[in-house]
Amino acid sequence: MATVLKATKIRTSRVGKKPIPLPAGVTATVDGQQVAIKGKNGSAQLAVHPWVEVHQENGELKLAPKVLTNEGKYRAMTGTMRALLNNMVIGVSQGFQRKLQLIGVGYKAQAQGKVLNLTLGFSHPVEFPIPDGITVQTPSQTEIVVQGVDKQQVGEVAAKIRAYRPPEPYKGKGVRYSDETILLKEAKKK
Repeated sequence: MATVLKATKIRTSRVGKKPIPLPAGVTATVDGQQVAIKGKNGSAQLAVHPWVEVHQENGELKLAPKVLTNEGKYRAMTGTMRALLNNMVIGVSQGFQRKLQLIGVGYKAQAQGKVLNLTLGFSHPVEFPIPDGITVQTPSQTEIVVQGVDKQQVGEVAAKIRAYRPPEPYKGKGVRYSDETILLKEAKKK
């Protein structure tokens, strides 16, 4: 009795198979597993995972798994690398920003050169050194705008600033993201 083999369709990541369009003024250089992207805001580089291959065609970057199998880890890595490369393209063309607000009496922030000075109700002022590749602006004393090319770095810097005084749950005082909603607890009743 002969066995019949079913033809299985090789599945791919829905995110990973979308091409990444390169906007005007953005150039990409693919050298093996190294991808360098340059734009008006700066440049970024990424070492692509060995399971994924990158091609540049017609002003677009296209990704595909090197191993054609239905194992999920190869598809997942293709989607991850595509998301990282897309964030790099957006970063060098438009940039990323995260806004923070200071809520509390006497809380204020002031950017001076490569240092962000924060007054957050402690007995001492807090000086936060601004890393390279990040710009911090203070449009008012209670607003902080973190900008940069790298989405991960912008988020990390904003999270570090917020960690100095996270919003407390009773009055909401502290450092919070501008789009963050704080659920306030009710005070104890006698």
